[in-house]
Amino acid sequence: MNQLQAMRVFTRVVGLGSFNLAARQLGVSAASVTRSIGLLEAHLHTRLINRTTRTLSLTEAGRDYLEGCRAIIEQLDEMETSLVQSTRELRGALRVASVATFADGGLVRLVAAYRELHPGVSFEVTTFDVHIDMVEGGFDVCFSDDPGLFSSALVCRPLLRIPQIVVASPQYLSRHATPVAPADLTRHTLLYRSGSGARCWEFADRNRLSRVTASAGIASSSYAMLKSACMHHLGIALLPRSIVESELQRGALVELFEQFSVGSGARNLCALYSSPGLLSRRVRSFVDFAVDHYRAMDRASSLKAVA
Repeated sequence: MNQLQAMRVFTRVVGLGSFNLAARQLGVSAASVTRSIGLLEAHLHTRLINRTTRTLSLTEAGRDYLEGCRAIIEQLDEMETSLVQSTRELRGALRVASVATFADGGLVRLVAAYRELHPGVSFEVTTFDVHIDMVEGGFDVCFSDDPGLFSSALVCRPLLRIPQIVVASPQYLSRHATPVAPADLTRHTLLYRSGSGARCWEFADRNRLSRVTASAGIASSSYAMLKSACMHHLGIALLPRSIVESELQRGALVELFEQFSVGSGARNLCALYSSPGLLSRRVRSFVDFAVDHYRAMDRASSLKAVA
């Protein structure tokens, strides 16, 4: 017996006061309605409806059961309606994890643009500097430039390249000889992101490629910590341009090696999420929006470059 269906039949019979009318509205036979009520009463071991040839009346147990049935059916119908609306209107919450350097700027602008289109979607954002377990943390989407997170268990959608530059404070440079060539960095304290390959800095110009490996310095998983160390004149740092732009403009930091392309300084920011077959429309919509958003920005930058 489908108990929920039997409960719906029961409430319809009581509401219409007739087995035949209930059968007609439900599109089934009167015998089917009678059988559903009989099975329901047998399941409950009690009579719900007193029947005569002309009238129906509820037993005391039937009145109590009717009240409970109506509450359950109403709650279920409201839940189903809400679910259907959420899939159509994209409502609900997204749990997002983001590397801190992206969350402070790019993610805020991305979320603002997305909510212009889908105001019913709310966001819960967790930022991180060190490695994070996206699946164990229960996140829908993760934005990261850490290759350690890119795995076969997750789908990786590239969004943009994050340019990084070599910077130092004027005070540090006044105490030490300002490096002119990449090889000069071997005589300086270097501040760099911890992780595989981060100690090797590559510099390319028109003529050649130079590599410098940091042998002494400060490594950290936190860009904020490296920036603070640089601002406290502890060394020369490799940092995302976006987090030092204001310091460069006011002269608190100085960019070095502007004539070089810092190959090791460009990192890929990606959107990571679980198997696409398990995605809700809300998650899929946000990821697709992020990809399109940065693709449009890249096209705009390319057009400016050739204009």
